[in-house]
Amino acid sequence: MDQDFDQSEHVTHEKAARITDLDGAKGVVDRFRARLVKSVVGRDDVIDLVITALLADGHVLLEDFPGSGKTTLAKALGDCIVDDMPDDDIVTIRRIQFTPDLLPGDVTGTTIFDPNTNRFFFRPGPIFAHIVLADEINRTSPKVQSALLEAMAEKQTTVDNRTRKLDAFFFVIATQNPLDLSGTFPLPAAQLDRFLFKIRMTHISRQAELDLLTNLKNVTRGAASDLPRITRTEVLDARATLKEKVHIAREIHEALVDIAEATRNNDRAVQGVSTRALVLMLPALQARALAQGRDYVSSDDIQALAPFVFAHRIELAPGSGSAEDVVAECCAKPLESLSRKTLKR
Repeated sequence: MDQDFDQSEHVTHEKAARITDLDGAKGVVDRFRARLVKSVVGRDDVIDLVITALLADGHVLLEDFPGSGKTTLAKALGDCIVDDMPDDDIVTIRRIQFTPDLLPGDVTGTTIFDPNTNRFFFRPGPIFAHIVLADEINRTSPKVQSALLEAMAEKQTTVDNRTRKLDAFFFVIATQNPLDLSGTFPLPAAQLDRFLFKIRMTHISRQAELDLLTNLKNVTRGAASDLPRITRTEVLDARATLKEKVHIAREIHEALVDIAEATRNNDRAVQGVSTRALVLMLPALQARALAQGRDYVSSDDIQALAPFVFAHRIELAPGSGSAEDVVAECCAKPLESLSRKTLKR
């Protein structure tokens, strides 16, 4: 039920200096982006959002068409990572193809009896990886979805009443097809709420498709193989650094609360965004500010990320249009007021 990507060319024992400042954290962002834009053509905006989510310690749901490059993106992201803890027995990336007959144990792992030793031992499932590509997540049963929910929310999994911790890096990229709804199990609100971003992917531009076809050999051979990669520890250091050193002014908190209140009181919304959404958005704002070369969060960061953080968390009344339009409407006044204020330290 799962597919291992080949790690033989990518597992090394590299050891980089620890990152303690914003320049080092910005370098992590730049190295990620340099490798990904060479491997995934025409998806620069999606790449920026995925990097932001990774550094914010969130998860991403891609709603895309078949053949739009989601697997290529996930594999390219895995190729960016160097596991500098090779003794932890955790692979860089695993892919799980979700199907209706999938069982929770196929994802989390299972306990097996060894007749030679008369003892039970645990065989880890594909969830024990740094990056997990959950392909067509809405094609599996709610029971399997709930097993993934625990892993995403708590970075742990429970099998036979024993809880096992996942790696601190743990990052999920899930996909679902927006067109083919037959035989699917729509994700419940609790599951959707665990995704930091929901990104709707469209077809790439004509010029990007031409560039891809023209340079297909270079792309498939690994166009970014000559660029420096990033260690697991550097990613964890960058996460800690941006949370500590990218400033969030009180006015940012007030604007987020005002936006949340507006979604809850909007006539087109049956349910607005939760407090959890605001909490999860803070490190995402810090990560975007870092990527933009700032040490403080601004109104631009909220405007850029709000549709991807809030839209999938809003339940609309029938015939109310799109969630993105509601989010834009609810953001307008708080962001207009925020843009007039000084947000630096």
